[in-house]
Amino acid sequence: MNARAADVAEAGAAAADRELLRRARAARVYDVARESALEDAPLLSARLGARVLLKREDQQPVFSFKLRGAYNRMVQLGAAQRARGVVAASAGNHAQGVALAAAKLGVHAVIVMPVTAPQVKIDAVRRFGGDCVDVVLAGDSYSDAQAAAARIEAERGLVFVHPFDDLDVIAGQATVGLELLRQCPENLHAVFVPVGGGGLLAGVAACLKAERPEVKVIGVQAVDSDAMARSLESGARVTLDEVGLFADGTAVKRVGELTFALCRRHVDAMLRVDTDALCAAIRDVYQETRCVPEPSGALALAGLKQYAAAHAGTDGALVAVVSGANMNFDRLRFVAERAEVGEQREAVFAVTIPEERGSFRRFCAALGRHAITEFNYRIGDAARAHLFVGVQTAGSGEREALAAAFRAQGFDVLDLTGDELAKLHLRHMVGGRSPLARDERLYRFEFPERPGALTRFLGHMHPDWNISLFHYRNQGADYGRILVGIQVPADEQPAFRRFLDTLGYPHRDDSDNPAYRLLLRS
Repeated sequence: MNARAADVAEAGAAAADRELLRRARAARVYDVARESALEDAPLLSARLGARVLLKREDQQPVFSFKLRGAYNRMVQLGAAQRARGVVAASAGNHAQGVALAAAKLGVHAVIVMPVTAPQVKIDAVRRFGGDCVDVVLAGDSYSDAQAAAARIEAERGLVFVHPFDDLDVIAGQATVGLELLRQCPENLHAVFVPVGGGGLLAGVAACLKAERPEVKVIGVQAVDSDAMARSLESGARVTLDEVGLFADGTAVKRVGELTFALCRRHVDAMLRVDTDALCAAIRDVYQETRCVPEPSGALALAGLKQYAAAHAGTDGALVAVVSGANMNFDRLRFVAERAEVGEQREAVFAVTIPEERGSFRRFCAALGRHAITEFNYRIGDAARAHLFVGVQTAGSGEREALAAAFRAQGFDVLDLTGDELAKLHLRHMVGGRSPLARDERLYRFEFPERPGALTRFLGHMHPDWNISLFHYRNQGADYGRILVGIQVPADEQPAFRRFLDTLGYPHRDDSDNPAYRLLLRS
């Protein structure tokens, strides 16, 4: 590009920025939205060594920032356009904004959502829109839903309300940035923004850079839905073949043309975070606010934490936009299970020990004072026992020290902390029938859940009877529950019952349980 062309391009970009700011300042978002709070996060601030602030867009009437852009676009429609009606495509949050706007403005809307959209979002769209909205489910991602919406737009002559690549939509989302300019402390280092198609990031970045160019604006994406990061790295918009669905609100295969141009001019950096980091960030928001964000809503905080870890001693506040709280309740179990790993507070190992008397005690000795979060074992080899164990840690250094302690006992160790297959599936599949489990009795035990309780339980197990099955998972309750298979020949039953009486733990004999006999007993 020659100097003249570069000057023209720069002038055009500056004019586009001015127009966006003009529309943002005139946006009609407060007909339906509220100025969201900017709250201190004292627990995170103390832990990260920097002042952390949360911009609470999860507290909007539709539990997401998306109503800002949707309403601002639809309130601009002329009378003829309103009479025709609108069509929109969304993974859920934009859909709720369009539904609320349709009901308030009396405009009929067809909203196309992917079949993978959480049910809580589908139900909310119908509730907010009432008789003004028809919901159509199509495809597995936002991009699939967008293609279906384009067909409906052409067939019915409806007005398409884009979730991100529209100047009035971006202007509506940009009001988050205008609020931050009013609310933020003078000593502000960086603002972290979740990214799907880029509407929120583009709008916030343009506003902040216009007034406070020294403040860093950093976008955050899931590692498996990183279209904006890849596009900025390559200098052109990239289309992903597939997107991850955990952070469904930002699962976009191709970012917008307008949003890409704005982000290219104003965004300082992009960060990628994995599922475990997202789950840890969800828990962090809950601990600070007692509210549960959806995965996409916690993206910015996950990125903030990653940045703070790499930039210790940063001067100035760090702000994360908590963008939404439309969480499917059914996901909470998965989130809770993965949050410990994401915070590096749990290490997961496969440990092989000799199938001989005393091995369990040596294993417990190697654990030291570490609390066990999970323990799965099923006898399957006469010579070796394969254990799946989760251990509470305070960081990757402790994980490495634990592995070394196991090896010092002569045990083979496989670190599974970063193994998605093991964490998602294999941990639930340790077991099955075993011909070696002769004379097996199955018992359930309960014990007060406190640090070291499981290790003490293992230490009290009588060495004369072999453990053939063991399952435990810390569920965060007051009492821990253990399932144990113990090989006790018939003539030793009286002695075993006396042992149980002295053990001191509530217990139940489940040896005749029909599910156990069907699935585990040989």
